[in-house]
Amino acid sequence: MVTPVNPPPLAGTSPPSLADAWPRPASALPERVRVRVLRLVYGDPRAAAGLAARLTERQAAGLDPLPVEPADLAPELLRSRRRALRTLPDDTRLLLLLAAADQYPVATHAFLRAVAAARLDTRCLESAETAGLAHAAAGGVRFADPWTRIAAYESAGPADRRDVHRLLARVLHGSGETARRSWHRGAGALGPSGRLAAELAAAATRARDAGEPALSGALTERAAALTPDPRDRSGLLARAAVDAWDTGDGDRARVLAARTHAEPLHGVLALRTGHAGEAFDALTAGAAQAAGARPSARSEERAGHLLARATEAAVYTGDLHRCREAVRLAGRLGIEPPGVLGGLAAAVEGRYADARDLLGATAGRCGPGGDPTLLLHAGIAALMLGDHPRAATAIHRSAAVARARGLVPPVSQAAEFRAYADFWTGRPRAAEAAVLDALHQARATGQDSGACHLQAALAMFAALAGDVDLCRERAAAARSYALAHGLGLPAALAQWALALLDLGHGRHDAAAARLRALAGAGPGHGHRAIRHLATPHYVEAAVHTGDTRVARVAHAEYDRWARAVRSPDDLALSARCRALLTSGADAVEHYRIALGLHAQGTRAVERARTELLFGGALRRLRRRTEARERLHSALEAFESFGAPHCADRARAELRALGAPAATGRAPGSPRASLTAQQLRVALMAAEGATNREIAARLALSPRTIDHHLRGVFNRLGIRSRIELVRLLAEGGE
Repeated sequence: MVTPVNPPPLAGTSPPSLADAWPRPASALPERVRVRVLRLVYGDPRAAAGLAARLTERQAAGLDPLPVEPADLAPELLRSRRRALRTLPDDTRLLLLLAAADQYPVATHAFLRAVAAARLDTRCLESAETAGLAHAAAGGVRFADPWTRIAAYESAGPADRRDVHRLLARVLHGSGETARRSWHRGAGALGPSGRLAAELAAAATRARDAGEPALSGALTERAAALTPDPRDRSGLLARAAVDAWDTGDGDRARVLAARTHAEPLHGVLALRTGHAGEAFDALTAGAAQAAGARPSARSEERAGHLLARATEAAVYTGDLHRCREAVRLAGRLGIEPPGVLGGLAAAVEGRYADARDLLGATAGRCGPGGDPTLLLHAGIAALMLGDHPRAATAIHRSAAVARARGLVPPVSQAAEFRAYADFWTGRPRAAEAAVLDALHQARATGQDSGACHLQAALAMFAALAGDVDLCRERAAAARSYALAHGLGLPAALAQWALALLDLGHGRHDAAAARLRALAGAGPGHGHRAIRHLATPHYVEAAVHTGDTRVARVAHAEYDRWARAVRSPDDLALSARCRALLTSGADAVEHYRIALGLHAQGTRAVERARTELLFGGALRRLRRRTEARERLHSALEAFESFGAPHCADRARAELRALGAPAATGRAPGSPRASLTAQQLRVALMAAEGATNREIAARLALSPRTIDHHLRGVFNRLGIRSRIELVRLLAEGGE
């Protein structure tokens, strides 16, 4: 028998809070484990409490997959439902069994046809309705909760279950119902059957090709249970694990994968749930095996896909030298290096012109349709080239194709890299909200490595907003997980966020120290690409501390890359670095060149920063008119980004000029006086959410939410939530 599997969470939804119902043993669970526990038990707080108390130490730490079988998830609830079901008449229990078999794990919508074919009397459902267990609905039967449905199925005897599955199979003869008929035929089998296993496997392939991985997984798992050949069983279980992963059921995928010896599968799972270095080794070994086993177009495609995943593993670890290993492997296998692999290898070797051409070719493959992984690689390539509009397009299309094919993990993975483009192009508020949604999705689906990367991105948003406590909390959470799992990309991004925070608050010594440490951090602790992106900020910090020797060396390398890729934004930032490293009036022309190049680019945040630095330099040169113009422009931009600390620096420069620092924003608007994060917390509080509920929705600690609310009250000059509701209502949008 195949036990019903759990459905994937709805995209874009946040997990409900269990803060008030969660028992003490679960209070220490990491958020990523709490979210998955809640998902597995269909959001039932009682079941979540019981399951949390039964987890092993490794499960509670997120190291081992959580239980996935209903009997292990909520045994007490199932026992109580079985007791209630036993009080019902036999005819009622038969109807409930038929309805349960029709609904899950494969929804076949054949209940009414089966009732008519067997001449069953649906009036028998009245006793179930009286007992509050189920009731008749337009499409058949609606159960009181998932546990009642599961109990209705599992409390029946094996013979009765086989009979209802055979009945449902007989009435499923319409167009498009072949796969579901095969499912019920397999569920009604007496024992192993190679013929039925082959039928189910073929139906699963068609479902997979049609973008129905949940149906494909159920069919494949049933085929594995029926096949008499152990080798075929292992292969089918591996396919079922991939389907489970694709639907967002990470725990089931890991449970199924543990029953196989499929090295590439373990590599794919390790990439998103384990150690990225181990993932690289497993994926490159799998690529070699795929290409060498049975040479064909399909095996070559499979090897290329695994090498693309291995490239992602190298990107996440920051061990970009391993990209050269993958390139050499592709050469030995006689296949073209996929995605960003060749471009990364060339960049690591300092062949910047070759890297530009290879990355440009990859970025150009971002048209509609295609493979989500390769579209994501096109977006990453465009990001490396500084082409943020093209990056956003490719990454958006990657997520869209994934949704159309029913693939859940690529959607949140796309959000990881979309955050970079949105951050720099001046859309931090909308981008932060999207990243928070993606973070919930990543946690619920067991993508812990992706969740870590998203946490680091959120630390960057907090740094831009100047929120010290929030940035430090986000960065600490990201670095803690990243350093334990060899994830150099989020570790470096979190370190950069802390440096950016220091820089925004004028703590130049601290910023320079963090960025020097980032430059010296190796794979798993740092990342060459992040170090490169942070170079303009390091130059700024170093100039203020008087330590320009290393800054000049770093700028020279950055300038070489900028000239090779010819990105307007990179060239602008190189010109800004040159201005910072040039004394007196000679810096002015470099600043003007930088702003001219920024006008051709898209990094609005950096353009505002350049204007702020230029305005300060002009003030010191007593060029008051142009200084006021630049500083007012920077002030307006920083206020629109929700970066109050940077706006305060622009105001301070204007005050030093003796100029007013007013902007076009509505005076006295309560919303305008809050940071983006404060406004989000304030709106949730005004809607009646408790601090714990807000913390769960924003993936923060209740202590941080309390800090934000105190800041809101201080800024608005109020004392209570009642005043907050009134003030926000009066302030409008």
